Amino acid sequence: MPSLFRFLFIVGTLSGLVFAGLYFLATELEPEQREVSYKLQDLQVDRLEE
Repeated sequence: MPSLFRFLFIVGTLSGLVFAGLYFLATELEPEQREVSYKLQDLQVDRLEE
């Protein structure tokens, strides 16, 4: 039975560390915003007549 408690403690600790790391990354780090534009070549638009 003590090995089960040790296993659950280790798994809980590791999952808590992963959760804390993900929470830190999600709340503290913001991506740098920049404008992105792409030139599309060979694009044809067919208009439907009404």
